[in-house]
Amino acid sequence: MTTSTIVWIVVIVVAAVLLVAAIAWVAHKKRTEHRRVQAGDIRDKAVEQSHEVGQREALADETAAKARAAQAEADAMTAHAAGLQHQAQARHTEAATSRSEVNREFERADTIDPDSQTHDTPGQDAGTSETPRMPKAG
Repeated sequence: MTTSTIVWIVVIVVAAVLLVAAIAWVAHKKRTEHRRVQAGDIRDKAVEQSHEVGQREALADETAAKARAAQAEADAMTAHAAGLQHQAQARHTEAATSRSEVNREFERADTIDPDSQTHDTPGQDAGTSETPRMPKAG
């Protein structure tokens, strides 16, 4: 082989290597640019989703606040109902006591009244009656 043939072979090999390197560099640049564009698209979608998520979070916070308010109202109503039940029980007790006192007064009046037909008879306990007694007409 002659020197000029060897030089031409070396030049062709170097040119081929440079051409392959240039093609690889261009392909790398295109791939990098494509990834940049793709990342930008993903970021844009994430910004849109972030806004939607913010709205969902606000709605969730609002719903939680409504739930807390409803729970507070329910607790207040429960406390009010308990208070009314306690008050009703106290009034029932007071009314029963008053009824017993009134019945004792009727019995006392019947005991004192010479015209009364309802004197205590053996085996009958007139003091335990919780039914209302009506005054006698007379």
